[in-house]
Amino acid sequence: MSKIVRCGLIQCSNPINDNTTPIPQVQKAMVDKHLPLIDEAGKKGVQILCLQEIFNGPYFCPSQDTRWYEAAEEVPGPTCELMAKYAKKHSMVIVVPIYEREMSGVLYNTAAVIDADGSYLGKYRKQHIPHVNPGFFEKFFFKPGNGGYPVFQTRYAKVGVYICYDRHFPEGARCLGLNGAEIVFNPSATTAGLSQHLWKIEQPAHAVANGYFMGAINRVGTEAPWNIGKFYGTSYFVNPRGEFVAQASEDKDELLVADLDFAQIEAARSTWQFYRDRRPEAYDEIVEH
Repeated sequence: MSKIVRCGLIQCSNPINDNTTPIPQVQKAMVDKHLPLIDEAGKKGVQILCLQEIFNGPYFCPSQDTRWYEAAEEVPGPTCELMAKYAKKHSMVIVVPIYEREMSGVLYNTAAVIDADGSYLGKYRKQHIPHVNPGFFEKFFFKPGNGGYPVFQTRYAKVGVYICYDRHFPEGARCLGLNGAEIVFNPSATTAGLSQHLWKIEQPAHAVANGYFMGAINRVGTEAPWNIGKFYGTSYFVNPRGEFVAQASEDKDELLVADLDFAQIEAARSTWQFYRDRRPEAYDEIVEH
């Protein structure tokens, strides 16, 4: 018996591309750009919506500029409170990726999960933090996550989050499956070049290996003053068989909507008994090396 859940992804370009505009103004411009797309999702009946990595600003990690520490806020905090109003307005679960400030000098790359009644369910903190030259100096801005791999029971489905660089690590993707995820969202900021050929390989592989849906989100456009390359969009949904269900464009601000049949999870896991046949007692080498 089918269980259809309408899901959405928003990919968006940054409207203010300089390194001089006050950070609150940059963030407000990005939020203001998202709000009509969030309303559009609500009008289209989206039940679970995910935004891109650090959605309310540019991807500032090509720099090592301490001024961007100002972009961090408490989670839950002002942005979560605003998103909660929209979640309640549209009876829509919203995954809200944001720069989190736990305390002075303790900052995380985080995603909050807001339920359809506007209640805050919790957060995921990005576990794997890259320091890759050129352009991805995230260790300057973020501590590694310390909250494990939580799965959130929302009104419509069990939701997990895995952020950007995390997708290169199958171990956490497996943990999310073992913790009960039915859909995992991977909000990202990734540019053409180094890892683009992996974009359509890794998330479908996670979906197949774990028998769940994945929603992969990437921003669009080129962001000054860093100009590390083009964020190539192509956000997409993939089902538990690794098949692409829907895909966005490469260069447009866009809401991608797909009706996902969660009955496919049971069908996939009944065919491929990966959870039955896995051998955790034989995997000591993974943590010993």
